Amino acid sequence: MLKNKLKNNELTIGSWIMMGNPMSVEVMALAGFEWLVVDIEHTSIDLATTENLIRTIQSHNMKALVRVSKNEEVIIKRILDMGADGIIVPMVCSKEDAISAVNYAKYPPIGKRGVGLYRASGYGTKFEEYKKWVNDELVIIAQIEHIDAVNNIDEILQVDGIDATIIGPYDLSGSMGFPGEFEREDVKDAVQKVLYKCKEYKIPSGFHVVDTNPDALKMKIEQGCTFLAYGIDYFFMRDAAMNGMKKLKEGLN
Repeated sequence: MLKNKLKNNELTIGSWIMMGNPMSVEVMALAGFEWLVVDIEHTSIDLATTENLIRTIQSHNMKALVRVSKNEEVIIKRILDMGADGIIVPMVCSKEDAISAVNYAKYPPIGKRGVGLYRASGYGTKFEEYKKWVNDELVIIAQIEHIDAVNNIDEILQVDGIDATIIGPYDLSGSMGFPGEFEREDVKDAVQKVLYKCKEYKIPSGFHVVDTNPDALKMKIEQGCTFLAYGIDYFFMRDAAMNGMKKLKEGLN
């Protein structure tokens, strides 16, 4: 169970879905990922497609997470009512942001989520079981992707209900004025602070390693990250196609 792995700070590796076709999920399932994230923040994937992708992911015995479009009540409860196993909440920059994410995802008395008798609760036939599942297994990941979040990391990590963090390196470096410049010392220091604080508070630290080179993922494991997203669906396709054509062209010249 993903929740238990996070509680025990065990290594867990998933990947990122940005193409809204179930075939993408089926191909990624062959690789042996434990979970997949459907990204509705930076893609054209709509809610009906998201629901079908959630079904497909779960049918392949993987956990279905969704990076929601924003830290907002309606989108979070709609995604969870569809039956997602967890959410990744972008731009969690403060204690208040983290509390809001938990409130939107959890039912009273823990949170403030409204009840919708949809897919997650067996269309209303298993609400009591689902209510217990939300407390026991629902995963809430805070995305740390702004320098304000780094500065407020102590307060964020102390919010009950946050199961893990995941660093968004592009937006983090961008918030510091240097988008994509990960090798700058100040950017690396900001990342390291988050990793250190996660270790201090015993909260799993995560990272989205978009590079399809597995050595890049190994580096994050060595740094102590345990919740790791590896690649993007179309990055694997892109890199295989480009590398294959490069070798072919070199062989023909």
